[in-house]
Amino acid sequence: MSDVRHVLVLPDREAAEEVAQALGERFGVDDEPRVIRDALAGEDDAEDAQWLVVVEDPEAQMDGAALDAFVADWDGWREAY
Repeated sequence: MSDVRHVLVLPDREAAEEVAQALGERFGVDDEPRVIRDALAGEDDAEDAQWLVVVEDPEAQMDGAALDAFVADWDGWREAY
């Protein structure tokens, strides 16, 4: 199987930090997910940013549907790479 990277997109920093912390409890993530600010193109205002939680899934073992439902609780969504 190939390596999978899940990118969880959240509306604000607080939600992203909560998701990053809860991932370990809910999905048994060993490595701490990265929380990254993603400014929207052409916007300089800090309010115009999304926050990303990047989760490495080298064995492709995480259930995408479960991640979708999990991140939806914080008004976010998942993208897989």
